[in-house]
Amino acid sequence: MENITVVAPLKQPITFVLEGFYVPPGYGSLLFFLALLDFVVVLLGNGTVILIIIIDRSLHRPMFVMICNLAVCDLLGVIAVTPRFMIHFLTGQRRIAYSHAIAQAFCVHTYGVAVQTILCAMAYDRYQTYPHIGLYHSIMTSTRLIFSCALAWFIALLCIGVLFYFHIDVPLCGNIIQHVYCSNRAILKLACLSMSWSLSTSVFIVIAFSYIKILQATVTKGKADSSIRSKAFQTCASHLVVYVLFEIATTIIVLSHRFPSMSQNIKKFCSILFTIIPPAVNPIIYGLVKCGIDQSYKYKICPKEK
Repeated sequence: MENITVVAPLKQPITFVLEGFYVPPGYGSLLFFLALLDFVVVLLGNGTVILIIIIDRSLHRPMFVMICNLAVCDLLGVIAVTPRFMIHFLTGQRRIAYSHAIAQAFCVHTYGVAVQTILCAMAYDRYQTYPHIGLYHSIMTSTRLIFSCALAWFIALLCIGVLFYFHIDVPLCGNIIQHVYCSNRAILKLACLSMSWSLSTSVFIVIAFSYIKILQATVTKGKADSSIRSKAFQTCASHLVVYVLFEIATTIIVLSHRFPSMSQNIKKFCSILFTIIPPAVNPIIYGLVKCGIDQSYKYKICPKEK
């Protein structure tokens, strides 16, 4: 008879060990500084955007309110991940309590879904702007604006809440998380039973539909007034850039796992790009690029035209 080894499920309190990055001797301080720099840039950039939109009443418009929500979402993703990196780089600490691990995983997944649902709401707002010129303010009322933003967050929280509800009590037979941050998938790899069920959400079709309709409307109306076509393309360009950046970052994560020979550190770095690049670049896109190209709103933070 074959000997069968039975692994007993771990009992609470469980303390996980994050595998993290391999840090060569002497490079911990440098990596800590780089992580701190990214953290400060994201905090200052998104914090400034939020503060300006809150203070300046002329920016209390649908698109800027949604930009404010996107900035809050970016802060959620960075705050959930980056401080843990800094602790790891500076002290080498890899242990994380079960409750902290679940909280980090919940925040990371919420960030990933909320970014897309908020961008979906922004696409809907742009759709109401150009195909329905002249009726925008009667369509996109304050009530509808609040509903759109609340719905974006509700869908994200509901999806992730359902995901964690089905997995929260799964018995675990290991405590070493082979990742640089806690995620639902990484924790489920430690389950005593094989867990393959997952929840995925995609708003690509909604976003694509909105911008296709915008394109159709602007091409039609642009035949009579070329300024309408130019304004539409310029205004929507920034939103599409933000969405494409996020999708590229997430695609790199998937592609990195298709190359077994790739360095583990590079794979792990690719897996955190979506919490590094979009949150750092978004404030620049909306704070600087839109300053010059969006003439449908008035930015007081932009230099006045001479």
